[in-house]
Amino acid sequence: MAQEFSFDVVSKVDLQEVSNAVQQASKEIATRFDFRGSKSKVEWNEKDLALTLTSDDEHKLKSVVDILETRLAKRGIAVKSLDYQRVEPAAMGTVRQIAKIQQGIASEKAKEIVKAIKDQKIKVQASIQADQVRVSGRAKDDLQAVMGLLRARDFGVPLQFTNYR
Repeated sequence: MAQEFSFDVVSKVDLQEVSNAVQQASKEIATRFDFRGSKSKVEWNEKDLALTLTSDDEHKLKSVVDILETRLAKRGIAVKSLDYQRVEPAAMGTVRQIAKIQQGIASEKAKEIVKAIKDQKIKVQASIQADQVRVSGRAKDDLQAVMGLLRARDFGVPLQFTNYR
């Protein structure tokens, strides 16, 4: 019997790196001249996987978002994994925006990934398993082709490939 090879397509974010990026962003906001005397801050709620960005106005909030995204990117976290909510007014004339961290692949995205793989007519099987997609096949070259396909397309979530056997 021929050997089966497989790998998992996942979308995971290293929460420790998010915490480190938030600390770095907070330090930068505290020391930057254009944020002197402002109420700008970034708070990380690890339990809810949410970042709360607060600032004096929408213009400064955009600067806070830029600082945070820069820090996240330097730590190897894809900015695609952030799901920004709408900007809302907060206490004392400030504005607030919540950015949720997406962990795992949503079922709609997983179905989209499986459909993209099947449309290519590569001899592999793709199955959805909870918040990941398992791809298996007999030839390693076919699995490599699927990885290349998934890297080339944008599914709106950062994808990583694990358990390659």
